[in-house]
Amino acid sequence: MDLLTETGWTAPPVTAVPALAEETTCDVAVIGGGVGGMSAALRLAESGRDVVLLEAETCGWGPSSRNAGYVTNSIAADPALLAMLFSRSKVRALFQFAESAVEFTQDTIAHRGIDCEFEKAGIVQAAISKGQLRKARRNARIMAEAGSSAEFVEGPEAGLPDGFLGGMREGVGGTLNPAEYAFGLRDVVLASGARVFERSRVREVTDGDTGVTIRTAHGRVHANQALFTTNAYGKDLSISPRRLVSPVWTSLVETEPIAPERLDDIGWTSRAPMVTAHMILESYRVTPRNTIVFGTRRLETTRGPLLARTPSTRVVDDLVRGFRDRFPGLGDVAPRRAWGGWIGMSSTWLPVAGEASPRVLYSLACNGHGFAQAQYVGHLLAGRLTGESMPADLETIWHGRGGFWPSFVSSPALDLGWFGDRLSDRLAR
Repeated sequence: MDLLTETGWTAPPVTAVPALAEETTCDVAVIGGGVGGMSAALRLAESGRDVVLLEAETCGWGPSSRNAGYVTNSIAADPALLAMLFSRSKVRALFQFAESAVEFTQDTIAHRGIDCEFEKAGIVQAAISKGQLRKARRNARIMAEAGSSAEFVEGPEAGLPDGFLGGMREGVGGTLNPAEYAFGLRDVVLASGARVFERSRVREVTDGDTGVTIRTAHGRVHANQALFTTNAYGKDLSISPRRLVSPVWTSLVETEPIAPERLDDIGWTSRAPMVTAHMILESYRVTPRNTIVFGTRRLETTRGPLLARTPSTRVVDDLVRGFRDRFPGLGDVAPRRAWGGWIGMSSTWLPVAGEASPRVLYSLACNGHGFAQAQYVGHLLAGRLTGESMPADLETIWHGRGGFWPSFVSSPALDLGWFGDRLSDRLAR
């Protein structure tokens, strides 16, 4: 099996645009060239703003092109926990925000002509035990009360693989090839009039009396306003709100191609993409190239620099063990490649946006579920920077200024979550 340092979905761009090598000025500087930053830069450029986009590698290089490719209206926290912590109107607003993000992504694919293998297939939170099945039934009820299209499914009519008892099915969203989407969006941004500088890692951001100054290794940008959408890498910026983000490494594995009739034989007739109801979810999806991509399950973190790396063999071996357990009828199917990336988790595990300083906005909208939400928030924040009033969806996740409560993301906590999931698996058996 190949362990990759870059995405396994498709080949990255062959060449980067030149790095920043001088001093320049602009109306707005966007830091971070993932789908969130690119969506913001695109809206700003098309509204007539002089916008500079700074990316440490090439646009889309990070988790935007490395994730599992789910376009989902899920909110990272458990629906039952949300219902306990927040009012019914707040929960409804959170799910409305998430569904708006799905619609935004679907509209972008259609209107920008991005060829990314999008399949509007919905997503199933699948249960592998009776306890998880009860959880799925409860979550479906809570989400339906919040205005979602969620429904509970059970038994053979669910069309799920043998061993999966049923679950909560969401009718909106689906799957895509995230690298093809991210690199396609990059092409759109490069043609938009935004000034893009790749290989331009930001070292420092200061908000002073005369504006925002952004320093890279070989240049500076002086901007009237700035926005950073750096996901996990926001921890390296001193202007970030205190405890904004905890970095988490998540991994994916892809199998060799599988004959479609074999998926029918194991009961996966719906081909629905799935996530499990564990504390640390497992994801399984069939790709258009007739492979299965699966991942998450075991997470890692660090307090050090976020270096480019391959998935650890410990995590990959555990992912493959999980695949063998879930799909005993595919025991001879070989894993072919594995890759991963750093995602950012907020202390609440909910998407957030706000002000880092009077002229600098930020977004942290991923949390492991937010491929669609990250770009939607970037788009909304760009509107905010052009003087628009705050829309309801942005107000729903708005944090304002100030720091965050301490996060419980740590190596011991993540290992404990993994251990708890394996214990529940054993009890289910």
